[in-house]
Amino acid sequence: MPTVDARPDPYTFELSTTALLVIDMQRDFLEPGGFGESLGNDVAQLRRTIAPLTALLAAARETGLPVIHTREGHLPDLSDCPPAKRDRGAPSARIGDPGPNGRILIRGEYGHDIVDELAPTDGEPVIDKPGKGAFYATGLDAMLVDRGITSLLISGVTTEVCVHTTVREANDRGYECLVLADCVGSYFPEFQRVGLDMISAQGGIFGWVADSTALIAELTIAWSPTAPSEPAAPAAPATSVLQPS
Repeated sequence: MPTVDARPDPYTFELSTTALLVIDMQRDFLEPGGFGESLGNDVAQLRRTIAPLTALLAAARETGLPVIHTREGHLPDLSDCPPAKRDRGAPSARIGDPGPNGRILIRGEYGHDIVDELAPTDGEPVIDKPGKGAFYATGLDAMLVDRGITSLLISGVTTEVCVHTTVREANDRGYECLVLADCVGSYFPEFQRVGLDMISAQGGIFGWVADSTALIAELTIAWSPTAPSEPAAPAAPATSVLQPS
């Protein structure tokens, strides 16, 4: 079984029961003019994750690991967006307001979709979620159970919000999570550091933390013709989009 040098200790997983989760790598969060920048954030802090995540996606696809993407966003009528979430940020740059990439964080708008560099390929599910966590009001848990997934490789943004919420939700449901430090990002460097420390603290209270290069090296070895274990089954043949219930 692949074993990754991680903290608080090495992370061992089965290829056949592991999936890569890519959280909210959307234009509204990563590109100028989107929701993230409207809150006064520096999107360059998030865009540094694109290059390592591109390499990780290539390795996962080559290995046959399932890849699942998420997008945070809301229905056009905002019926699934509570006022406590809607009434944030500048008065003219809130969820649902017009932006340079369409209405901010509204499903179907250009800004709501995933950045071109990390676009899903055929067969990679995209989970549309109305909350911070990927399990809330979605079919993610049922999808993972149906595929026999028990371990999650976590990437995406932001470390202290949607990534952290998802890891905590996953931990409560019994999933083991490895968070890829260079493939998750925060607008705030201090939040990035502390967020990762919180995950691996106290013996890995929420999971493990490692760099993607260590994981890619293990995936390459596991997929080699001389590897002793069998590769994971390929992803489903058709893309599915799960809407919140």
